[in-house]
Amino acid sequence: MTDSITRDGLRPRFWEKKPLAKMSPKEWEALCDGCGKCCLNKLEDEDSGVVVLTRVACRLLDDSTCRCTHYENRHTFVPDCIVLRPDTIADHAYWLPKTCAYRLLWQGKPLPDWHPLISGTAETVHEAGISVRGQTVSEFDTPFEEWEDYVIEEPE
Repeated sequence: MTDSITRDGLRPRFWEKKPLAKMSPKEWEALCDGCGKCCLNKLEDEDSGVVVLTRVACRLLDDSTCRCTHYENRHTFVPDCIVLRPDTIADHAYWLPKTCAYRLLWQGKPLPDWHPLISGTAETVHEAGISVRGQTVSEFDTPFEEWEDYVIEEPE
């Protein structure tokens, strides 16, 4: 399977030398590991603020590729889809998956060995069991009242 994120032509290990706010758009996009978890619907406990992921996927997530089927114009279909940028990550990091490169780097942590920028291939995120490939259910077919039945545990 081919990776839709362009990672060629980037400086080696640029994420270790460059702060998020100084990254080019191509570098920023290359940080995405392709796990698909940011496209899962989340539940937030109103009292504690704890956010959990569910296997209930956004209508635009392709379950086999873990990619948005309409990434460039996703706001036409999902107006409240978040645009994650260096200047907004502080507002959104709390709900990003614990394994997300954006969250990890924002927290000052290293990228894991399975990340495509380390491994050189987009398949390692799937091989490591980090992605949601083949594990999601449709938000159209799953009533909100049942979302708690689809909560997933995240690796630390």
